Order: sequence, then structure tokens, then C-alpha cells
Amino acid sequence: MTLPSSFTGESAVLRLTFDGPLAVLTMHSPPMNLFDEAMWAAWADAVAWLTAHPPRALLVRAAGRVVSAGVDVRVFAGLDPADAEAFWRTQLGIAQALEALPCPTVFAAHSLTLTAAFELALACDLVVSTPQARFGLVERKIAFTPAMGGTQRLTERVGPARARELVMTGDLYRGSVLADWGVVNALFPPDCFDADAHAYAMRLATGPARAHEATKAVVRRYLDGGVRAADAALPALAAAVAATTDHRRAVTAFLTDGPEHATHYEGR
Repeated sequence: MTLPSSFTGESAVLRLTFDGPLAVLTMHSPPMNLFDEAMWAAWADAVAWLTAHPPRALLVRAAGRVVSAGVDVRVFAGLDPADAEAFWRTQLGIAQALEALPCPTVFAAHSLTLTAAFELALACDLVVSTPQARFGLVERKIAFTPAMGGTQRLTERVGPARARELVMTGDLYRGSVLADWGVVNALFPPDCFDADAHAYAMRLATGPARAHEATKAVVRRYLDGGVRAADAALPALAAAVAATTDHRRAVTAFLTDGPEHATHYEGR
């Protein structure tokens, strides 16, 4: 599979690489990985490409000292109010496309993760961080509100009171605190964070991809319509997974070798 040069060149602010079944999307715009026009354009291209060529799992990470200092404030200064709705609809679409990928998605935050980057983290299935990493939706500093879906996705995870607290105060919260809240799924030490985050995502990438896709679909049905909507969708989803090669081989291996069988999943 040939990747577009926009993801691989030295000038790429967002780089897409593969480690076998795992896609790795790395923000690389030092020193702050700001969300400016180039970064947003790169993200739009990346989610479009990944939608057309879904991997078995995706790891989102960042190079450098910080994950991202958020949106380049010059974007706000140059945005005509008449164009604001269309502009933010486009940026929200990036988060929606990331969220809609059929594969498991993991956002790895080793340090400061603000505004747009935090909102994209919340659009991923799972978030891992160091205990010391700091997260914030700090748009109040410019009398704004998160416009890439962060408020509502944070509400899904922690409830309305916590979401209002985080957004309205604009305070920064450690990864250890957000792990207690249920926003961060796993904490890894700084000295081995990259390796641990990669291994965490690789475990998903080498797992039963069709079963993972069904799990995402069930959760989405629940979030959109509650238990009854998830119940209505589940039989057909389960039947589709039952027909997969991975399921049939895993059942045979379980009967032969027990629950600790070492079946290699093919993702189909």
C-alpha cells in the first residue's frame, strides 16, 4: 500500500507509518504541535485516507516535548465571523471521522495536551497517558468554547457536572486525575511511555478486528439510542462476527487448548 507523500516527507506535520497491522499517526510540528491551517489540513487528509484504508488499529501520538499546545490563536484572529460556522463544521468533521473509524483507536499523551488535541483524544476509543501529563480545554482564555466536539464527548465519559467544570474553569488536569474520572484508560511511566503505548495499541491491532468493530458498533448504538437501540442491533452484529475466520478458529483452539490458547488472529 503506497502512502501519499504528504504523510511521509520531512516537511509533513502529521506522519503516518505502519508497524504491521498497526497504523501510527504522529503529530510532528515542533515545538508546540499547534493546530494551524497546515495541521488541520493534514488531519483532514489523514482521516479521509484512513477511512478509505482502515487499519486494524490506530495509535495517535506526538513527537516532541508537548503533545500539543492547542489551536494557534492566530486562527481566531484571522477568522471572519461570517465564515465561522462553516469553518468549525469542517473541523468537527475531523473528530467525527476519527470517531467513526471501524478499528480501535488509541490516543497517547505523554505531556501537555490542549484544546483541539484533547478533543481529538476524546474522539478516540481509548486514551493512555503519563500520570504527569496535563490536559485542558482552555478556550475560556479567549472567551470561546470547544468547537471540535470535546465538551459533549467529555460529557459522555464523565457526566455533565465534570464536563462543565473542566470547560468552564479552563483548568489543567493531570493524567492521574483523569484516570480516576474515567477519561484516561491507562497510565504508563514517562521513561517507557512510548513503548508501553505502542504495545497497548499493538495488542488491539493483533486482536480479532471484526469483533472489535462490532464492539464499537454496539457502544455507538447505546450512546445514540440507549440499551434498546443496542439490543436491536446486537443480533445481526453478533451473527456477522460468528461468520468470521477469527471466531471459528478461536473457538476450535479454545476447545483444544483451553482459554489461554495462542491463536493468531488474521483480522477477518
